[in-house]
Amino acid sequence: MTAQSCPRQHCATTMDSAALEPTLYTVKAVFIVDNDGNRLLSKYYDPELYPSMKEQKNFEKNVFDKTHKADNEIAFVEGMTIVYKSSIDLFFYVVGSPQENELMLMAVLNCLFESLSLMLRKNVEKRTLLDNMDGVFLVVDEIIDGGVILESDPQQVIEKVNYRADDNPLSEQSVAQVLQSAKEQIKWSILK
Repeated sequence: MTAQSCPRQHCATTMDSAALEPTLYTVKAVFIVDNDGNRLLSKYYDPELYPSMKEQKNFEKNVFDKTHKADNEIAFVEGMTIVYKSSIDLFFYVVGSPQENELMLMAVLNCLFESLSLMLRKNVEKRTLLDNMDGVFLVVDEIIDGGVILESDPQQVIEKVNYRADDNPLSEQSVAQVLQSAKEQIKWSILK
């Protein structure tokens, strides 16, 4: 019997395959909280998961309450697969669907943590993170876009983030340094 001749069988097969069908949209959310459970950064990639800010904060509090004293790296909270890591006074979380591969989520978490460690010169703590929040958002955006994992190599992430920072000459130089550099370029072009 084919799927066309038996609509009931086709419908059941379609539903089963849709639930387990592989997808690129691996990550549902990423968030970082301090050691009191206060949100420092969060990005939700599934608008239907927790549509309001209140629901997101309640979810984050629930996750933090269940994980901050645990020695595990994986948790299942509210039907979601969550991998997490702590460092000094920060907790990093990557959230996936219930059937998501924990190894994929852990690769994202490790990439995020190692990229931030490289960017912050191994000083991954709340104050340093807050002082460099623009770079932190760039790192997250280089790793994940709309729930799709783009990169899992911290070196590549840092190179891309630094490349973007170098596009803006004022990002790491003072205005005086830029003007001095421009004067020197003009001087050299006149001497040639």
